[in-house]
Amino acid sequence: MLIPKRINSDLEKERKNATFDVEEFSNWIYGDANLLQLKRLVEEELYKDLEDPIELDYLSYEDVYNRGVKHSVVAAEKLRALQERLYPGGTEIYPTEMGGPISMALMPAGSPLAVHVLMFSRALKGQGTPEQYEKFGRRAENWEIIGTYAQTELGHGTYLRGLETRADYDRTTDEFVLNTPTLTSYKWWPGGLGQSANYCIVVAQLYIDDQKLGVHLFLLQVRDEETHAPLPGIDIGDIGKKIGMLGVNNGYLGLKNVRIPRMNMLMKNAKVLRDGTYVKSPVSQLTYFPMVYVRCMIVVNNTILLAEAATITTRYSAVRRQSPINPHSPEPQVLDHLTQQMKVAPEIAIVIAYRLASGELYKMYVQTAEAVNRADYSRLPELHALACTMKASCTYDSAFGIERLRLSCGGHGYLTSANLGNLFTWATAACTYEGENSVLYLQVGKILLKAWTDILAGKKLMPTMQYLSECANWKEFRQWTGDWECLVQALQYTSTNKTRIAYNSYSARLERGLTQPEAINATGIELTQAAELHGRAFVGYTFFKEVTGPCAAKRSPSLNKVLEDLLQLYLVHTVQRHMADILRFISLTEDHLTSLQTSLETVLAQLRPNLVAICDGFDFHDKVLSSVLGCYDGNVYERIFEAAKKSPLNQKIVPEAYEKYLKPFMRSNL
Repeated sequence: MLIPKRINSDLEKERKNATFDVEEFSNWIYGDANLLQLKRLVEEELYKDLEDPIELDYLSYEDVYNRGVKHSVVAAEKLRALQERLYPGGTEIYPTEMGGPISMALMPAGSPLAVHVLMFSRALKGQGTPEQYEKFGRRAENWEIIGTYAQTELGHGTYLRGLETRADYDRTTDEFVLNTPTLTSYKWWPGGLGQSANYCIVVAQLYIDDQKLGVHLFLLQVRDEETHAPLPGIDIGDIGKKIGMLGVNNGYLGLKNVRIPRMNMLMKNAKVLRDGTYVKSPVSQLTYFPMVYVRCMIVVNNTILLAEAATITTRYSAVRRQSPINPHSPEPQVLDHLTQQMKVAPEIAIVIAYRLASGELYKMYVQTAEAVNRADYSRLPELHALACTMKASCTYDSAFGIERLRLSCGGHGYLTSANLGNLFTWATAACTYEGENSVLYLQVGKILLKAWTDILAGKKLMPTMQYLSECANWKEFRQWTGDWECLVQALQYTSTNKTRIAYNSYSARLERGLTQPEAINATGIELTQAAELHGRAFVGYTFFKEVTGPCAAKRSPSLNKVLEDLLQLYLVHTVQRHMADILRFISLTEDHLTSLQTSLETVLAQLRPNLVAICDGFDFHDKVLSSVLGCYDGNVYERIFEAAKKSPLNQKIVPEAYEKYLKPFMRSNL
């Protein structure tokens, strides 16, 4: 069956009725018109000969892995060739596009080589000495070796100080001896570790003379470079099928008396000298700096996943017609139902909010990395706190939002070919990898306790927490107006008071005789709530600043109006989500609450004509969305039927199971 070469009339109408220029929106959200054009050029070059991703749904687990390796190798070759043609010697395209939306089209099963790019190569460059980078880092960047980052263990994840893998220094041979002494100390989860990587960076406890000196990074070869067979003392393999990311080849690693040269410890910061002398890192957190980068990238990528789901659902909601609003009228577009708008529009606003906040977070990461290179470590605590809370809130919001959007598509959203299930498995996985969300919120909660101690002592706070000092001095909340600034300050004021209450609860428990760890555990609910609100306050303020700041003068009035509507929706929706906490500290009347609801319904009506156009502005190629429901042309039903015809069960007139099971059963006179 051929899909008609036409645009669905409902989508044509939606695009025609938009009140702003979609291209201007796209240039704004990508931050640079040249970058947007480069993205389109890259897509045009790379998507010419892609295999149909629906085939993956019918392959065996082993075949999916093999296809994932093939796709990753082809993607790397394509990107490198394009890089050399467009930007010889530069880094504008490669290797950054091994992650993000372009990679989702090139490597739909997930890539067993992604950790090599995102963490292994970066750690060699950022944590290794210049000599180590020359010896190993350049080989990694040239794909002469393939590596991964082995940190998490079967029995320990986010709690890094509990890692059991040992690296004991042997003075007599100038080597480290690596061991995983228990089953729970086996490395577990690193992408590509199963069968793809031949090297890895192992995060292990350093021991000198049986004295434990904390976790450090060690470069380890796990497979022979020629035969790819595991080396002696190495127990390695794939951890098995997961609910998603089937091509990533997550692996396990056990070590028994594996020896590596002393110089295989990454020693840019902490060092072990030939005589066994240990030289501490100037800042212990530098060991975890690669994780901070990955958390920043998770916020960026999960925002993209939510944007893809919003695009699919919004287009489908404009094409699907169902349930007349007036009994004698034709079936309207589902998007005309207010309840559907409430499912779709807030997720679009959340995408914009996190797009802006993730940009601020990444900017802070770049500034901090530059400062670290100058031996200035003052920005590390603030970056750590913001990366933790943003990673936790964005991954939760994106996973929750994608599932909400899937449900908004009714039964068709349950089809694998809709791709919403795949987006969900990618988004929800990020809730637990690179730091489980509750643990990250607890870390931020502890930082907020320290901030409150500094407030009481009259000390200056880090910039992203400065509002705590300001709100702590308010005797009560300002007069409620319901405008943007009021809503942002309501989130900040509530975050401040939740921090104050958590601090008071923690202090009271200490006074009752609990130890600090016991008091932290007992205050965990209040601390995580304060941390979440701190993140919400940052995201809301960042959105507010973008819409009302000097950048507004660079945009057209029509685009500014759309962004103002999205800001209004985001703030009202977020305040309503946290109304129980807000009412604890701010006296609101029934009229105030009614006004908020009216504001919500008004802004939904204002955004309704622009929802499809906003999603068009995200500029996702159909190959990236990979959805029968979300293609640009809107030919939903034709694509659903075409995908169904590709099922292996439809390739035979009579299935094997009929003769083997059904026919004998029906004739058995049971």
